[in-house]
Amino acid sequence: MNGEDAPTTLIDLLDMLAEPPAPPPVAMTPQTWGWGALLALVLLALAWLAWRTWRHRRANAYRRAALAELAAAGDDPARIAGILRRTALAAWPRTRVASLTGPDWLAFLDATGGTGFVDGPGAALARAPYRDGQAPVPGLGDLAAGWVRRHRVEAQA
Repeated sequence: MNGEDAPTTLIDLLDMLAEPPAPPPVAMTPQTWGWGALLALVLLALAWLAWRTWRHRRANAYRRAALAELAAAGDDPARIAGILRRTALAAWPRTRVASLTGPDWLAFLDATGGTGFVDGPGAALARAPYRDGQAPVPGLGDLAAGWVRRHRVEAQA
């Protein structure tokens, strides 16, 4: 028997195998236009969301300022009366708010986002600007802070 007719073993066959070529590298960029369009839509949605968030924060800056002042005012009716007046003037047109006094002012506060101004601790606000050294009214600060957080301004025509 010559070397050509010798039986081939599995090891001989494995040694005859050639290494396969390496595949081309996978591209990390999208290969179709749909992914680009989706990316553009997502970026557009994120930009719109950022713009809305910025507008909302800017529109409610007066609320944050009023809440900070109310935290420092405690339950002092005179200070709270001024803070609520400035807050209302920031939210509504001057012609709607500036002329309100006494029961009309308290009714406005009740109608726009609170309860307890006409009948409750908020009644002290009607007399507060005209009295010096008035005693603190328990719960007035919390009532006023609740109004600042909850009041809603209807759309202006």
